[in-house]
Amino acid sequence: MKADRIPRRQHLVSQVLLKQFTVDEPDDRGPQVRPVDVHFPERSNKLKSTRACGWAENFIAHDAASAEDLWNFVESRAPAAFEAVAAGPPFADPLHMETLRDLIVLHYVRSHRYRDVYTNAFETVRAKVPGELVERFPEALRREALRQTGLHLAGADALNAFAKRLVEQSEVTQDFGSGALFRASIESMFHKVRAESSNWHLEILKSESGQFLIGDNPALTVRTNTTPWLCNMAIGDAHSVVLPIGPRLLLALGRRNIVGTIPRATVNQLNTVQVLAADRYVYMHPRSTRLEAFAKETAHRRRPDPVSPYLASTSATGSKRS
Repeated sequence: MKADRIPRRQHLVSQVLLKQFTVDEPDDRGPQVRPVDVHFPERSNKLKSTRACGWAENFIAHDAASAEDLWNFVESRAPAAFEAVAAGPPFADPLHMETLRDLIVLHYVRSHRYRDVYTNAFETVRAKVPGELVERFPEALRREALRQTGLHLAGADALNAFAKRLVEQSEVTQDFGSGALFRASIESMFHKVRAESSNWHLEILKSESGQFLIGDNPALTVRTNTTPWLCNMAIGDAHSVVLPIGPRLLLALGRRNIVGTIPRATVNQLNTVQVLAADRYVYMHPRSTRLEAFAKETAHRRRPDPVSPYLASTSATGSKRS
């Protein structure tokens, strides 16, 4: 895909999923959801279209068409799977079961959380590699520095600086900068987690009371033996992976295929982890006024206050001056 054709706003929460939480407004605005900004929960919330929600800017910046084809493969089958869930247990149809599991995997991988983990992992390795090169291959570095620069590097600082230069010039670092490495990584991770999820069964859970909301990191690994529940651990360490698919419906990976109901207290726990795990927003049915209040209160009490990078830097500067 040419650079000028790569969509700038790429949806991380599928519009087909967000539409399950909408209501059609009478003024032809189309399906609308109510967002809550978990960074600033005191703000008032206007209804928004699904197109305006759940996106990230330039999430995949290199060869986005490859990833979009992969996502579309799952999303195009979702409406039929949702209809099957509404009609009754979909367990007899392997295609619907595969689609629902894939929808969980898609939203687990195509997420702000995964991009943060990927970026942090790369930056950690990039910081370590120069020192390891100096420690393990000092003579080879000196020969390469002499070949490239004509200089004899004797001191450790000079060798380390040259090693950093080699790392920055490497194909891997260049692919990181262009986004090619991320695109390959996220597609590989999708297939890996998809294969792992095939060993899990599917739970279709309905709320006895109250409604679900959905965050912009909507598919979450959870452990349920603490209060509040823990989330965002590795899949192998999780009790389940959960994904809300409507105000009254939630998908979960579990030990067996079941359709069940869950009490209000569990709905509250699930909504709490959505608020805590959200990158910036959670979304809900426009008429869910009590749920909006719950989301705002949870964000206010349990999320750390956001700090502007600018304010943080000026504060640090002020401290140094004082």
